[in-house]
Amino acid sequence: MKHLTELADDDLLRRMRAGDQDAFTTLYRRHQGAVYRFALRMSGNTNLAEEVTQEVFMTLIREGGQYDPDRGPLGAFLCGIGRNHTLRCLHRERPLVPIEDDDLDGEDLRNPLQDLTQSETVETVRQAVLALPSKYREVVVLCDLEEMSYEDAAQALACPVGTVRSRLNRARALLLVKLRAVRSIV
Repeated sequence: MKHLTELADDDLLRRMRAGDQDAFTTLYRRHQGAVYRFALRMSGNTNLAEEVTQEVFMTLIREGGQYDPDRGPLGAFLCGIGRNHTLRCLHRERPLVPIEDDDLDGEDLRNPLQDLTQSETVETVRQAVLALPSKYREVVVLCDLEEMSYEDAAQALACPVGTVRSRLNRARALLLVKLRAVRSIV
């Protein structure tokens, strides 16, 4: 018999719906990172990202039967749920909070000036992404940052692939304008 980590998402979901808590834990461990990163990159708020991640998996427990594997992978389905919860939370909480850097403790700081410049660049890009309207921000997060395929992003966003492509094109153009403006100020 296969170990749970070797099972496909569909099999784990079936087992989870039958009451197998270990199957749920395996699905959670497999997908929670992507859901959390999506919510964090969309909101810039670690607390909101944690809340969204928890709510996504609670929704999976309650409504896992709504997942249709013929429409795309479970990860895209979960990101779609995460998108809806994130947007609701953002509308509720309005102000954007900058994304906090992950643990930088223990990093080798051989060139502090280069590290500072790189940190400033990363923060500038993060702020530019956070400043995008949500319909553009979500495609950048899914396709560029999470490296999701256009098809999977379309499933997560419940829109046609062509819409994902056009929004991503527009989002990249908006980011380019924003980043050029910042660069000319500096």
